[in-house]
Amino acid sequence: MRLRYSITLSSFNHIEPIERTLERLQGQGYDAVEMFGEPKKMEMKKLRDIFDSFNFPVCGITGMWGSISEDGWKRKLLSIDRSITKHAEEYVMDCIKMCQTVGGNEMNICLFADNEMAAFDRNHRLLSEDRKRTVVQKAIPLLTKLSKFAEDHGVYMLLEPLNRYSTPFCSTAKDGLHVADKVNHDNFGILLDTFHMNIEEDSFEDAILKSRKLLRHMHFADNNRKMPGYAHTNFQSIMRSLCSIGYNGYASFEPTISDIEYETPTKKGLEFIKSIEKLVSSPSLSSSFSNSTAVN
Repeated sequence: MRLRYSITLSSFNHIEPIERTLERLQGQGYDAVEMFGEPKKMEMKKLRDIFDSFNFPVCGITGMWGSISEDGWKRKLLSIDRSITKHAEEYVMDCIKMCQTVGGNEMNICLFADNEMAAFDRNHRLLSEDRKRTVVQKAIPLLTKLSKFAEDHGVYMLLEPLNRYSTPFCSTAKDGLHVADKVNHDNFGILLDTFHMNIEEDSFEDAILKSRKLLRHMHFADNNRKMPGYAHTNFQSIMRSLCSIGYNGYASFEPTISDIEYETPTKKGLEFIKSIEKLVSSPSLSSSFSNSTAVN
């Protein structure tokens, strides 16, 4: 196994300019960065020139959904309001074109919905499978259209399941695979995020193994949304599972960064995961490795 490692610039955009982040991350061992999807706020040529000047490839675009963006409330691919779904469609298309411009080849989407469509208690229970699938079916034609649009621009469309407190209609790998099966398009795959998996999945291993045919990207964060190794998520199990399916895509770190002095965790978190990758790739060593070893 040889993973490629990236980090999401959305983790830093509230604390400093992109140029400063790239300068500080340069040399830490990342293979690429993942740009955040705010195409209307960016000058595309200038942005491409910035990445080129730092020799930092862009692996793809992270969609900015929900409360993470001031326009997030309008970025809903599931809505009874046609103006909302039209806005979300145009947003995804703009992100796809942005991805092409900056040299990336992946764009992730999430199935946010109207609160009225969810109509459930977010704190205590999940929706039934039948309810999920009835609602999600409404988005299949649009997702198919967007997947084909992405293919025309050399960009792979990825569906990211989120935990129930973000969106109830696609919260597990099983949900994501159901949607992918309905879209049934070669350009449509799955992105799994360890933070959300920690909440929703019965087993990291089972979710990864069942997604093996469609898994194209991973987001890494510990259960407290810090860099891996700063809490108790079982990254040994995750890395061993990725190794077992021969995964060789990107693992993009997506931590919450609140402190301007972030260089130590971004460096040590990457080193922590690389050390696990080395061990799980060597069966004679992995048997003696304990995931309880943390970076701090």
